[in-house]
Amino acid sequence: MTINEIQDQIIDDFSAFDDWMDKYQMLIELGNNLEPLAEQYKNPQNLIEGCQSRVWIQADFDESSRLIHFVGDSDAVIVKGLVSLIIQVLSDHTPDEILDSDLYFIEKIGLREHLSPTRSNGLLAMVKQMRIYALAFKNK
Repeated sequence: MTINEIQDQIIDDFSAFDDWMDKYQMLIELGNNLEPLAEQYKNPQNLIEGCQSRVWIQADFDESSRLIHFVGDSDAVIVKGLVSLIIQVLSDHTPDEILDSDLYFIEKIGLREHLSPTRSNGLLAMVKQMRIYALAFKNK
């Protein structure tokens, strides 16, 4: 699936709920379903600056397919759901696809207006770090 197809699916999934408490519950469930991050990756190099809670994102590049695979974790339940969402959208795509993507799902599902400023800044910090990984792998 393309990044936009994944975003459209997320928008559809979230549009099933009118109440933001239900959407928060969905975020929590997404976080609970996130594959656990190996302890070796919970290190200072993978810690995302700008997040109030602790967030780690590990990126691995497959030379043959040119795809970046992301894994991540957080010590906060809603933020862990945000990590899951952003990994779902950007993982297993090429550096160019990641760098060229317009992450419109964040606005469309209402995350910008319903997240606290610190969580919103954290989400932007996660996206920024994933784009930095993509740029580094592109230039490799």
